[in-house]
Amino acid sequence: MSASRTLRRLVATALAAGSVVAVVAMPASADDGHGRGRHHQAYSRVVLGDIQYNSPGRHDFSNRSLNGEWVEVTNTGHRAVDLDGWTLSDRDGNRYRFDDLRLAGRATVRVHTGRGRDTRTDVYQNRRGDYIWNNYGDKATLRDDRGRTIDTKSWGRDHDHRNNDHRNNDHGRRR
Repeated sequence: MSASRTLRRLVATALAAGSVVAVVAMPASADDGHGRGRHHQAYSRVVLGDIQYNSPGRHDFSNRSLNGEWVEVTNTGHRAVDLDGWTLSDRDGNRYRFDDLRLAGRATVRVHTGRGRDTRTDVYQNRRGDYIWNNYGDKATLRDDRGRTIDTKSWGRDHDHRNNDHRNNDHGRRR
């Protein structure tokens, strides 16, 4: 093999390697590491966690019993998510609207049915004398501030993977 031919192969290999490096480096240079770059794909995912739909103890409609009923909303990502305007609802259309709450990355907030003082980890629907979640079957739906469904969770005898329509009007009432 001649020196000229070897040199051409080396130059071609170097050019090919340089173009691969340039393609790989472009998205990295477009993202400044703060989520503002066009190619940034990471986001936080918010999901429904545990649900305590049957409050423990006596079902006497007291504030303590109402607050024994709750739904957890969890941010599984690393970045905080602004939940302002998001809603949590049941099959009957009872709806809680989040107000001025930023959920930190890897954090959970518990949404209680009764009255209380909101904190970073617990918020309250401030309902009096009526439970939200039906013990026999219900569906929790979390929607963002644009009304898009983010997550749902169903349970009980009404839980049907193909059809989640509400067939039981005994909404949360304990006997």
